[in-house]
Amino acid sequence: MARSLKPKSFLGVFARQGLAIIITAAILLEATAFLQFYFSRRGIEQEATRRAESELENTEAEISGIMSQVEVAVKNNLWAVRNMLPHPDSLYDITQRILDFNPSVSGSAVAMIPDYYRSRGRLYSPYSYRNAEGEIASKQLGTDTYDYTGMEWFTEALTHPDGYWSEPYFDEGGGEMLMSTFSMPVYDSKGRTVAVLTADMSLDWLSAVVDDIDVYPGAYSLMVSRSGQMMVAQAETLVMRSNIQHVIEEIADKDSVSDALSRSMLSGERGRGTIHRGRSESEVFFAPIQKTGWSMAIVVPHHEIYGNVEKIGSLVALLQIIGLILLVMIIRQTAISMLKLRDVEERKEVIERELQVARNIQMSMLPKTFPPFPDRHDLDLYGVIIPAKEVGGDLYDFFIRGDYLCFCIGDVSGKGVPASLVMAMTRSLFRTASAHENCPDRIIGNMNDTMSEMNESSMFVTCFVGILDLTSGQFRYCNAGHNAPIIISTGGARALDVASNIPLGIEIDMKFEAQEATLRSGESLLLYTDGLTEAENEDSKLYGDAALLKVAGTIGGLSAKEQVDKIEESVRAHVAGAPQSDDLTILNIRYLGAPDAATDRHLVLHNDIQQIPQLAGFVETIASESGMPQGMAMSVNLALEEAVTNVIMYAYPKGKEGLVEVEAIIRKGEVEFIISDSGQPFDPTARADVDTSLSVEDRPIGGLGIHLVRKIMDVVSYARVSGRNVLRLIKKTQA
Repeated sequence: MARSLKPKSFLGVFARQGLAIIITAAILLEATAFLQFYFSRRGIEQEATRRAESELENTEAEISGIMSQVEVAVKNNLWAVRNMLPHPDSLYDITQRILDFNPSVSGSAVAMIPDYYRSRGRLYSPYSYRNAEGEIASKQLGTDTYDYTGMEWFTEALTHPDGYWSEPYFDEGGGEMLMSTFSMPVYDSKGRTVAVLTADMSLDWLSAVVDDIDVYPGAYSLMVSRSGQMMVAQAETLVMRSNIQHVIEEIADKDSVSDALSRSMLSGERGRGTIHRGRSESEVFFAPIQKTGWSMAIVVPHHEIYGNVEKIGSLVALLQIIGLILLVMIIRQTAISMLKLRDVEERKEVIERELQVARNIQMSMLPKTFPPFPDRHDLDLYGVIIPAKEVGGDLYDFFIRGDYLCFCIGDVSGKGVPASLVMAMTRSLFRTASAHENCPDRIIGNMNDTMSEMNESSMFVTCFVGILDLTSGQFRYCNAGHNAPIIISTGGARALDVASNIPLGIEIDMKFEAQEATLRSGESLLLYTDGLTEAENEDSKLYGDAALLKVAGTIGGLSAKEQVDKIEESVRAHVAGAPQSDDLTILNIRYLGAPDAATDRHLVLHNDIQQIPQLAGFVETIASESGMPQGMAMSVNLALEEAVTNVIMYAYPKGKEGLVEVEAIIRKGEVEFIISDSGQPFDPTARADVDTSLSVEDRPIGGLGIHLVRKIMDVVSYARVSGRNVLRLIKKTQA
């Protein structure tokens, strides 16, 4: 029979086992408490980092957004300064307009290079600013006591073609305030630097923005310039009177860590670091302002971050620990959710503000002042653009060069911000390509090649480009997949005959066909995007081409704006309040030139050299009707004989018959001869001028004929239009 345990032995075994259990439990509790403390501290550290970085990111976005508005204001007015260089007093209008349309700008100047306007003195700089009452005032900035040529914003802008933000400074004699200036060089038509266009941004708002950073109650913020000068500090006496190294020495012990921290901030880095002051520590979170090289930092004492965790004692009971864990988890999750919700709302507001700014910028790119040319009586023009979203992809543009109206309309595939960016690029390409070009097919070709090379997003643009001769109503045009315009007259309306071609941006080196037409006095050329004909009502029924032609046929006698208003009224009646699904754009060009402003004569020759003598009688008739002197008529006849002989000899293959058409248009003070044929493409003006100083042996064969034509005629131009060679020769009959 086995012997039973004694009570004393049983108690000893139980005590030993219980002690082991207690020790084990204590160890587990201590381990649990330690792990809880460790992970709580780590989680709070990560949360503090996220909060600080989020505040830095939001503040950076807010500052960059304001600075971007200032940059856009300068860039959008460079062309205006260049155009107004011959009119120095008009430069004040530009600086005033920059302030009027940009509340973020406190001052703007056009600082000319020394002695550019000798009559205005060595230094001339129209300057506009907001005075103490908030009104816009102007003055001449360049004086003997204020030599801006030594200012950073002037000297650095000359070597920074994309723009330069100056170091913060107190502008005495100018804006009379703490500011930073964004400046860009202005080039004349020959590419020479002639001035610097500036926009001053007051930094009074900067302290408020940085001070709004709310991470912890005891935290404070700093901002330094790229040279280390304090721009925002806890003590206002340090602003622009101390640098980052001195400030860090005030708040931390001098060691390699604090030195590395200041170097990192001045190097434009993003990160965090720990500084020591005796036995206390602080975390420093810093990030750069990319546009300017400034750096901002948030300094948070350790006790602000870890104070609650350090109060957790080792004697907290299991239920307290569990309750605290649950409470911390609930609060943490709630805080994270609220932070996420607040972040979503803030981002939504930022996006809405940015979209509104983008819409304003986009609309500012397009002509919106009508009538655009109030001094001209041969043209009535009106346009309207209605984006389906905050920003869109439709565009139109026009400008007058000499007696020619250059215009375009386009529609970018897609909608929203991507389409608006492509729209801005397309409009810029049109301006560049048409600045010195009269052939719309070349303009379209140049635009297409540039867009195709950079079209990584596979977006395309339908586009119509035209050049209207305001003296005759004749215009050349080229279409790239766009809707055919409509010609409106008092007798009705008809669609313009257009070759479709492909849209822009699809394939490089595409050939586009140019065409010609004539607008009679009182006729309108209505250009539009498919958002007009594809406007839907609630039943998804399209407005359609037929409805547009019908209403266009009834508005021939109205002004350009009245015609557009009638069309818009008809579309609104069709959609009956249904939401707009696509951008809608209309450009209406009404030609008012006199129908009998010129006399037109024609001569048709076969490609037979024996028919050349007919030119003499033709030129004699033109000379008589235009009042051309006899000596001039003989020279013109010689030039025409050279040009027509060139066509007869080289336009058509040997043995093939063809025609050469000679048209003469007599206008007041000039006669225009148009020589055209349907032969193989040949541009006689492409050859360089003959060097007549060379001997006959050294001179290349050929080229004397076109050299003679250039010497006799005042204007010589060539174009390939609708499969025909078109050579235009203009002779002025009056000085």
